[in-house]
Amino acid sequence: MTDTITSPQRHANMAAIHGKDTKPEMVVRRWLWSRGFRYRLNHPRLPGKPDIVMRKYRTCIFVNGCFWHGHEGCRYYNVPKTNTEFWVNKVRRNKKRDVKVKHELLSMGWHCITVWECELKPKVREKTLVSLAYTLNKIFLQDRFVRNYDITEEEPMMAAEDIPEGYGGKTT
Repeated sequence: MTDTITSPQRHANMAAIHGKDTKPEMVVRRWLWSRGFRYRLNHPRLPGKPDIVMRKYRTCIFVNGCFWHGHEGCRYYNVPKTNTEFWVNKVRRNKKRDVKVKHELLSMGWHCITVWECELKPKVREKTLVSLAYTLNKIFLQDRFVRNYDITEEEPMMAAEDIPEGYGGKTT
C-alpha cells in the first residue's frame, strides 16, 4: 500500500509532534495541580527525564502515547502500513528504553506510574485520575508508615544506664 500524502507532507506532520506538553500530559498536570499535588516537569537529573516528578511521593509519572510506546491491545496502537519495519523497530526501541529507565528509577528508590493516552479519553478520564490520586496517597502513607518493633521480655528495655561509680557524679 502506498502513502496517501507526499513524503515532505509526511515529514512535516511527524516533525510537528513533540514529546513535551502533549495534550494527555496537560490533562494529568492540570488535574493534579487542581487537587493540590505539586510536581516538577522533566527532571533532568533523573533517568529518562520523567514527564512528572513528585518528590514528596518519590514518584515519577510517565504519560505515554499509545502509538509511540506500543500500548499492546489498545485500539490507538496500530502499525502504519507504510515503512512498517522502521515503525516496528522504533516502537520496540521505545519500549526497551522505557523498561530500562523504570528499572533505573526503581533501583534509586522511586515509584513509577504509567498513564496511557487511551486512559485519558473523556469516558474514562475521571476514573483514571481518581485512581492516580488514590495510588499517590497510598504510596505516601506506605512510605511513612511507622513500623512497630516486637520486644521480647528476655531483653528488657532500659531508658538510661546506671552511672558507674567514680564517674564524677555522686551516687547514693
